[in-house]
Amino acid sequence: MIRRNQLEIVKSRMNETRKFIQVLMGPRQVGKTTMMKQLTEEVETETISVSADGVINSNWLWIQQIWENARIQLKNALKNELILIIDEIQKLDNWSEIVKEQWDFDTKENNNIKVILLGSSRLMIQKGLTESLAGRFEVTYVGHWSFSEMEKAFGWNVNQYIYYGAYPGAASLIHEEERWKNYIKDSLIETSISKDILMLTRVDKPAVLKRLFEIGCLYSGQILAYTKLLGELQDAGNTTTLSHYLTLLSDSGLLGANEKYAGNVIRKRASKPKFQVFNNALLTAQDDLMYEKALSDSKIWGRLAESAIGAHLLNNAITNNYTVYYWREKNDEVDFILERKNTLIALEVKTGRRAENNGMRVFAQTFKPKKVLLVGTGGIGIETFLRMNPGDLFN
Repeated sequence: MIRRNQLEIVKSRMNETRKFIQVLMGPRQVGKTTMMKQLTEEVETETISVSADGVINSNWLWIQQIWENARIQLKNALKNELILIIDEIQKLDNWSEIVKEQWDFDTKENNNIKVILLGSSRLMIQKGLTESLAGRFEVTYVGHWSFSEMEKAFGWNVNQYIYYGAYPGAASLIHEEERWKNYIKDSLIETSISKDILMLTRVDKPAVLKRLFEIGCLYSGQILAYTKLLGELQDAGNTTTLSHYLTLLSDSGLLGANEKYAGNVIRKRASKPKFQVFNNALLTAQDDLMYEKALSDSKIWGRLAESAIGAHLLNNAITNNYTVYYWREKNDEVDFILERKNTLIALEVKTGRRAENNGMRVFAQTFKPKKVLLVGTGGIGIETFLRMNPGDLFN
């Protein structure tokens, strides 16, 4: 079984003196629960692992009960510490206040209970952390699997990764393509939207959110104005509503919307969004096109390759502390702009005989990026780039 890098981070922190609550957050089906199983098998410390997934959201007493059980087990154990793991914590109302109360009690009483919280909704987890648990936690983000991980675990080549994305639970189904598509749509997409967004956040028009997600995935890697989206969506409301729904989808690790880089915040926020899936499976599972047909069509494959690179950049953005933009002025365009602490990296993707444009030259003259990179034909190979950590580009 593959070991994700985040496992070593959490494991090392569990070996330290009790300092902070450890929070693992990221999309569904990326291996957070599996990592915790690996952790419990590898540490000598007594562990209790529970999930709030099936608990009524108003039952905040459940957290207290679990914690009291942990204290009893710690008292009866021969060892002087215990690890308490709670999965899907964000589903419970007022969870952060209860966690704060229990954590502070253990601190006062010198109860050596180390705590790991897992959650699949970044928005809800962060809200609880900032509201009640300031100064008491460390966050580890667990994103979608990389090409290197899918290659190591399942022997995939880069073309399979570009088309089938990176859900390890669906990897065994790719040779039955219709079954694979149905699994992604029914077990991953529907569950993520229903449980991580609609059950936890007020959404006045759930049908609009779902349709926005579908359109955004199919347009991954493309720029689409909110006003055009409103025309595609019946009873959509206004652009503020769509922007809010996109934020919810992004915080669930499903669909992002890169803003235009313009050198100032106001113009960035007023720009047309460039849609970007976090995992190419979200795009191809909702498209009627099959793998072999897509692979043989250079135009379609080029779009999928660019989307895979965009997903790779987006999934690494949080842990590497950079922001992903695009840039366009009239006919000049640059596919991806990475920004970290006022340092810019400009990145153009080229596949096949894609027409040349002056975008990179114009952008470089205007904004003076640290690096300008070409990925694909005539530049860094797509497979090579997908193996890289984009954060290293800033070094």
